[in-house]
Amino acid sequence: MKIKQIYDKALAHGSYAIESNGQIALVDPGRDPQPYLDFAQEHNARIVAIFETHPHADFASSHLEFQQKHGADIYVNPKVGVTYDYKPLEHNDEVKIGGVTIKALFTPGHSPDHNSYLLIDEEGKEKAVFTGDSLFVGDVGRPDLREGAGNIKVNKKELAGMMYDTLNSVFNELEEDVVVYPAHGAGSLCGKNMSDDLYSTIGREKRENWAFQLKEKDRFIDSYLEGQSFIPKYFPYEVELNRKGLEPLEESLKKVPYLSNTDALEKGVVIVDVRDQARFKAGHIEGAINIPNSNDNDKFETWLGSIVGPEEQFYLVGDSKAELDNAVRRAAKIGYETNIKGAALLPKDNLAKDEPLDLQDFRQHPDQFTIVDIRNTSEVADGKFFKDAINIPLPELRERADEINGNKPIVVHCAGGYRSAAGASILAKQLKNKVYDLSEAINEFK
Repeated sequence: MKIKQIYDKALAHGSYAIESNGQIALVDPGRDPQPYLDFAQEHNARIVAIFETHPHADFASSHLEFQQKHGADIYVNPKVGVTYDYKPLEHNDEVKIGGVTIKALFTPGHSPDHNSYLLIDEEGKEKAVFTGDSLFVGDVGRPDLREGAGNIKVNKKELAGMMYDTLNSVFNELEEDVVVYPAHGAGSLCGKNMSDDLYSTIGREKRENWAFQLKEKDRFIDSYLEGQSFIPKYFPYEVELNRKGLEPLEESLKKVPYLSNTDALEKGVVIVDVRDQARFKAGHIEGAINIPNSNDNDKFETWLGSIVGPEEQFYLVGDSKAELDNAVRRAAKIGYETNIKGAALLPKDNLAKDEPLDLQDFRQHPDQFTIVDIRNTSEVADGKFFKDAINIPLPELRERADEINGNKPIVVHCAGGYRSAAGASILAKQLKNKVYDLSEAINEFK
């Protein structure tokens, strides 16, 4: 038996491939099938089963592609209410894959239709549990994503009670040496206090995870509900997308139009410039939103789906075909490739330029600027960097820009400089004020 964790750092998403006797089961696979196909080829094995813990809100799954193109069976809790062919698994139901057994554990709390999957090896020993978004390393999955999405909609307080029961009547009963393999790590918005570690054990979680320490149900519920982060615009859409299943990746990518130039861009359609901040400031299309796609640390997918709604079409622009290809593929990881109206290379001339902020003048006369703090509400709760700053979180900025009044020039900041590029470009498009991006210089003011 072999287990491989396939980790997508940009989405903080962990999926798993389990091989036994030439057969492979996948747990919560991401949109791109290639890493799993590579694993199958490496072990001369065949992918025969996909185990979905629940319809994920933060990434698009390839489960339907593996069913349609490779004949794999999809296993999921029947409460999910999917529209594709599947094999239902309820609490304690078992499936044999090669020489191992995968046992479903009903673990609601993050969602009301959530299964975890207990792996029992060839000798009958419980080896690992794939916990999806129920149990993380150091945390548990947030309970507020299914109030308005999915086949079953449940209020967050009721889900919080379910999570308490899951911890104490399901996970607490497992052997302490059972390895915990979650669907997410630090940086995911599906929890609030995740460890940087990508796996753990039941024993360690019982000792160290805050959720196991709160023995009184009411106290657990109160603590669980407080301090959750914002919900990106695309999360409810993603739940429905995964309940239906997506078109195979490569076939869908071929439908994305590539335009010969930007002259054909339709007015009124959102333009997303995927270049880094320096290149954007040196020259960009007037009104474009800068969401940099530079590396796996930039969370391009999350911010694209937080700023641009799932009902909106948008253009992608960049400096090279390779840059655009990468951005299109990353958009597809959240199922947004169908929203791309076109991808185009930027022209060399007639571009708008951003004037740099005079930092010395800003330090000496901060009162002469309107300072906009676009960090999340939970971040600002720990304190502002500027006493009189207006806090409007980035995901809400397009809708709330008119709350910024007055004739002063605007300085936009976040926590480290990445988000402020998007924020400044949004306000520059929507307001008449002069807008400056404080960018990484924010670190001098903390």
